[in-house]
Amino acid sequence: MKKLAALLSLFLFCSTAFSGGTSPEPDSLRKDALNVFMDASDYIKKEIPYVNYVRDLKDAGVYIISTSQPTGSGGREYSYFFVGQHEYTGMNDTVSFASNPDATQEEIRENQVSVLKMGLMRYLVKTPLWKYIKISFTEQIAETVSTDKWNSWVFRARLNGFLDGQQSIKSANFRSNLSAGRVTENWKIDLRASYNYSHDKFEIDDDLIESSNNSKSFDALIVRSISDHWSYGGSFELEASSFNNLKVATEFMPGIEYDIFPYNESTRRQLRLLYSIGYRYSEYNDSTIYDKLAEGHFRHSFQAAYEVVQKWGTIDLNMEYSNYLHDWSMNNLSVDGFVNVRIFKGLSVNFGGGASLIHDQLGLVKGGATQEEVLLRRKELETQFQYFTSFGLTFTFGSIYNNVVNPRFGNRGGGGGMMIIF
Repeated sequence: MKKLAALLSLFLFCSTAFSGGTSPEPDSLRKDALNVFMDASDYIKKEIPYVNYVRDLKDAGVYIISTSQPTGSGGREYSYFFVGQHEYTGMNDTVSFASNPDATQEEIRENQVSVLKMGLMRYLVKTPLWKYIKISFTEQIAETVSTDKWNSWVFRARLNGFLDGQQSIKSANFRSNLSAGRVTENWKIDLRASYNYSHDKFEIDDDLIESSNNSKSFDALIVRSISDHWSYGGSFELEASSFNNLKVATEFMPGIEYDIFPYNESTRRQLRLLYSIGYRYSEYNDSTIYDKLAEGHFRHSFQAAYEVVQKWGTIDLNMEYSNYLHDWSMNNLSVDGFVNVRIFKGLSVNFGGGASLIHDQLGLVKGGATQEEVLLRRKELETQFQYFTSFGLTFTFGSIYNNVVNPRFGNRGGGGGMMIIF
């Protein structure tokens, strides 16, 4: 018995003495971790702690570009593009998932973490940390695929109300909309109906100023894919608006579109060219500056849109020209764009803007608008142009590592803020 106790004591001593060899120090693992560059939320950093989140692209073994776009079901498709560099050069990959239209933020960010983990595996397997990673499949899977009883149709209803007031100012807003959509690889159908109402009341000394605005609309878009580059379809619009002096207006615009880049690259880059031609008929609440209470005209439009997402940043440019065919001087030209560029380590710049040349305001009310309607923006005003611009600059310096999440005392100075990135 004494010999057995001695042997047991020796075994326990050896196990304790050499346990450090099987469980390396956390600091040692951190030095061997994969360097990753991406716009990661605090939640992602907390759920995927076994990589180093670096602040500059040049320090990363792999950088991840994230994009998202709406789906036909009303949800969003999130795509993550993995690009290897340095010792991982040539190791590129793409993972994605689509959220349900009723998904919560918690469900979305859980799925984001899951697909990011899967995308990182091929890189992590080349680091010493691979031996500490386990992969599991948590759900039962059927042998056959069930059919969709809705045939890819998704329906959505929204109702929003807003009240705001104080002693001398009161405001009320009401918005509602219905939508139905179906998106497949070959078809895109988008149907929308909406109603908006707003009312403002101001008491200034002994004066009372009240103003209301309402609008109703129905829009339909049907598109058929021909190939990876070509598609055709058309849009239909039915609307009424007190702001635009429209008792009722209807427009039908068939069109054809060509994308320079193939469909399978659409989440990374697009260069779409769209030509449409159709007919618009309008009836007005009040006589227009052209002494019209109703009129109908043919019109056409050309649109060009360029979007690209790269490691150096993003570009989103749009241009549209349209005119009425009965009078080509009745035209509209608009351009807008947004650019975000990483200049060098720690420095990025973003800027955007847009402008329009407007010569097609057929529905302007004869006699103009009252002072209250101008100040409250209740009537469309005559103008030959409009514009907007924005600019931003960000500079960051210091440690290349950005791993730690500390939510204490809120998010001042970084950390603590719970958010979902769209």
